[in-house]
Amino acid sequence: MDTGHQKESPVWEGFVFRYDNFMIKDSATLSCLRKKTIMKSKLINSTGQITYVLIFDKGDEVAAGILSFAEEHNISAASFTAIGAFSDALLGFFDFSSKDYKKIPMPGQTEVLALTGDIAQQDGKPKIHAHVVLGKPDGAAYGGHLLEAHVDPTLEVILIQSPAYLQRKTDKRTGLGLITLPS
Repeated sequence: MDTGHQKESPVWEGFVFRYDNFMIKDSATLSCLRKKTIMKSKLINSTGQITYVLIFDKGDEVAAGILSFAEEHNISAASFTAIGAFSDALLGFFDFSSKDYKKIPMPGQTEVLALTGDIAQQDGKPKIHAHVVLGKPDGAAYGGHLLEAHVDPTLEVILIQSPAYLQRKTDKRTGLGLITLPS
């Protein structure tokens, strides 16, 4: 059935994208819109440790949203924590033999008991590394590396920007991007 509304392709107009009647100033936000992630954010401390609160709503994808926020705000190093709930999630457990994550699907509603992670630069771009513990209705808890998750009804993230520049380098043994510290 034709509703008369067609999704537009993104159009570059100088320094602004136009996408589905939204005016967007950067490609990170465009990426979030494509993935249906439109979270709210607010700077809550600008002295000392720069701190933001990010609020995700129903259907928002968490990893893409945090990454987009880091790109948009030129955040090269940060840590974050969160609580809330997911409608579904995909966790990972790193398998050393395959040098890849074993995927652990988590269908259905879960409570985010703990989500913690960091942002560091890898190959000149911010990269997120996050772990999550999810609670099921029967009280069982599941955890792992956060690969993807959709929010329902909310996720409240506190992101603290680090004053130091963190850099990830690919570890030859594991193939993972691990944070390296200057000597």
